Amino acid sequence: MNPSDLGLAIAIGLVSGFLSGQFGIGGGLITTPAIRLVLGQPAMIAVGTPLLVILPTAIAGALAYHRRGLVDTRSGILVGLSGALASVAGAFATRLVGGSTVMIVTAAVICYMAVDMLLLALRGSAARESETTSAISLAPTRGLTLRFVVLGVITGLYSGFLGLGGGFIVVPALVRWFGFDIKKAIGTSLVVVAVLSIPGSITHIALGNVDLRLAGLLALGVIPGALLGAKVTLASGERTVKIAFSALLLVVGVLLALSESGLL
Repeated sequence: MNPSDLGLAIAIGLVSGFLSGQFGIGGGLITTPAIRLVLGQPAMIAVGTPLLVILPTAIAGALAYHRRGLVDTRSGILVGLSGALASVAGAFATRLVGGSTVMIVTAAVICYMAVDMLLLALRGSAARESETTSAISLAPTRGLTLRFVVLGVITGLYSGFLGLGGGFIVVPALVRWFGFDIKKAIGTSLVVVAVLSIPGSITHIALGNVDLRLAGLLALGVIPGALLGAKVTLASGERTVKIAFSALLLVVGVLLALSESGLL
């Protein structure tokens, strides 16, 4: 890596960390293609290195939300552990299932979640969701635990298959199907993302797919970026955050669909 790339690596980390802290995602959606296309690193380095950086990024962001009481730690760990186990199966599934088909279906699901989240924002249902969140946090049941496990398995399968952190699934699911308000969903998602990153990081380190120097440079950007992103979200209104997250989902879904269809 030449000297000019050092600043680029830190900048990539900063942008990735900002989006992670702002929206509760892993950041790999930005980091992986940037490492490959901007820094010119090998494909497997571009896949493996971001996973190592996701852990401190997610922890930094989660702590910022936790200080405001916006993390359901128990639920996040439960979803994360369930997903971590399923992510192994998701990784192996890449050899059995047509990648393009899964990617197009994923794009459709992401677009659906974007529209659904936008409709929730426009209906202004934040107060109802906040009340439901409190009930969920204070009164866990066996049925609710099972639902969190199912969410973790689905998230893990997609995470392992696509190499993404899972926040694109977890945040909308927590809002729509578990009644979390958007900020608590983002904070809790960061816990899930942190847990999910551990098995993938260990695997890619063992396979030699992690550039430790590059990971260190990315970390210089992602940690302050995550704290800044969390600060922006915490200072924003519930409706604004939902609309912004919907826009991000829609852009990702459309770009993914166009890419897999050969139109991009």
